Amino acid sequence: MSASASLVRRFTGIQRLFHLGLILLFMLLSVTGLAWMFIEAPWGAWLAELFGGYANLLLVHRVAGLVMLAGFFLQIVYLLAVFDWRHPLRALASHDALVMQWFDVVDFFRHLRWVLFGGALPRFERWGWWEKFDYWAVWWGLIIVGATGLLIYNPVLSADYVPGWFYNVALWIHRIEAVLAMGHIFTVHFFVEHFRPSTFPFSATMFDGGMPLEHARAEHPRWVERLEREGQLQARLMSRPVWAIRLLHIAFGYVMIALGLFLVVSFIAHVGLLKFTALF
Repeated sequence: MSASASLVRRFTGIQRLFHLGLILLFMLLSVTGLAWMFIEAPWGAWLAELFGGYANLLLVHRVAGLVMLAGFFLQIVYLLAVFDWRHPLRALASHDALVMQWFDVVDFFRHLRWVLFGGALPRFERWGWWEKFDYWAVWWGLIIVGATGLLIYNPVLSADYVPGWFYNVALWIHRIEAVLAMGHIFTVHFFVEHFRPSTFPFSATMFDGGMPLEHARAEHPRWVERLEREGQLQARLMSRPVWAIRLLHIAFGYVMIALGLFLVVSFIAHVGLLKFTALF
């Protein structure tokens, strides 16, 4: 296999499957959630009609939320299953772990200096600090949205355990956290992963399972050097998918990106219009 034409395996099949499920569920929840919030807007009503109306929209949103929570707990089971319990401290401190470590803090400030003033780009390991942040952001986001979502899932049942005013608080926390998550994914995450000069017009790493070796050497040089030093690089090389599969990955990715950007633009335009009309 020619190294120059190879990918370095970065994600396993199960990890890619988790990510695919997260994409589909997050998009479904985003569409149904925003359509629920803005049912009075033409674009919200149009989205609701795709699901057969308001009642079906709520049903799909609630079921998708339960499935995502089930996936969250399945992720915990997966992590516990693959964790090296014989050497827990070494596993947590490993460069292959997604645990935030001191060098991530150092890399963050070096990266910030590079963005603002130029100079040498930090030499990242397998995961950059922003990739770890993205991963753990899903955790705290799901905990907040999931807990409040369960509380407002059945208001009558919840009223047996919490006062009525707490339902309104939970509803607003649920909406605010969901909007923040969508804003981050549909702008920051999309830009960082797909619209940077080094990855534009599309990064297929999570879909293919690996990233181009030359890209890895440029953006994660310490990782590639470690694999070479430990004699693992050759075993991690994989062939690029055939063009039909790559085209499918790109098509699917851009459908998701276009949908996300449509939701962002519709949300901003509607909120901006409400604020404008409130002035008169």
